[in-house]
Amino acid sequence: MEFVATREQLRTIYKTPRPTDGSIRKELKALDGHCRSFIGKSPFVLIGSSDGAGNADVTPRGDRPGFAAILDDRTIAIPDRPGNNRLDTLENILLNPSVGLLFLIPGMNETLRVNGDARITVDATLRERLAVDGREPQSVIVVAVKATYMHCAKAFMRSDLWKPESWYDRTTLPTLGQILRDQLALADSAEATDRWLDDSYKQTMW
Repeated sequence: MEFVATREQLRTIYKTPRPTDGSIRKELKALDGHCRSFIGKSPFVLIGSSDGAGNADVTPRGDRPGFAAILDDRTIAIPDRPGNNRLDTLENILLNPSVGLLFLIPGMNETLRVNGDARITVDATLRERLAVDGREPQSVIVVAVKATYMHCAKAFMRSDLWKPESWYDRTTLPTLGQILRDQLALADSAEATDRWLDDSYKQTMW
């Protein structure tokens, strides 16, 4: 199998967009009203990051709509809620601040992309602002926006992602307890692991 190795090779396969094309012109350097509205309605964002050696990671962040706070037209704050303490994204940010964000709104095929530089803060005032039911995030990811633009709907239209009739019957898929039992060779039953996970979710959501 041969692989494309240079930008020149790549551009023999794909045409180069012109500066006047919409795909280029739509990129903004700051959040306009539409971007701010989208983020304010979004309950879910994917964060792409990489460490100093270029090892990449994508992790989800989700909460009540508008959980990502807009501090100004060039700054977004994302609370870090309780998780598994792997800290893949946070440790990557310490080594390489460049991140890519993909905000989603359920049922909407278009998404909002944001690229920028991230830092981590435990600022008391910001953590208090982003608290849920009195529970503050352990830290906050603050992203300085460098580029933002709307991404077209083709991927979601091709995948029928939001169409329930295209979804698998959940009962035909393994539970996380079943998956972990097999992958980790757990002594506990899948049912016991699922009960433990359910209890954990209830106690550590925020």
